Amino acid sequence: MIDTRLAPYGAFAIRAALGVMFIAHAYLKIAVFTVPGFAGFLTQTGFPAFLAWPIILAELIGGIAILLGVYGRAVSVALLPVLLGAVLVHAPNGWLFNAPNGGWEYPAFLAVAALAHVLIGDGAWALKPVTLSTQPAVSLRPRVG
Repeated sequence: MIDTRLAPYGAFAIRAALGVMFIAHAYLKIAVFTVPGFAGFLTQTGFPAFLAWPIILAELIGGIAILLGVYGRAVSVALLPVLLGAVLVHAPNGWLFNAPNGGWEYPAFLAVAALAHVLIGDGAWALKPVTLSTQPAVSLRPRVG
């Protein structure tokens, strides 16, 4: 059973945590790893170095949009490939994220959290929430009247 009184605040908690996490990871790549360092990491894992800036900007801008609730559900969908790419990058390192070079546990959890955000909705205090319609775009029922 879903508590309809508190569910919007639970959805907000997931949305806020996910947004802050994306912002923090973008900052980590800029301030700690550095952009050239992150680009080098990408090439070591088989990805092209030119993806460094697009990934960082996607995490930063996407994290801000998710946190504020500006088309957050759509942004979570758009960021799923980044999270699934992180799962693939960290998969050879084992399960736990405290393994050398990080395991796939944390990116997999974040991918599921992003999917949950998409399914649950933006929750409370979203500036521009996205409502997914359960109605088909084109009705096959005849019009009456």
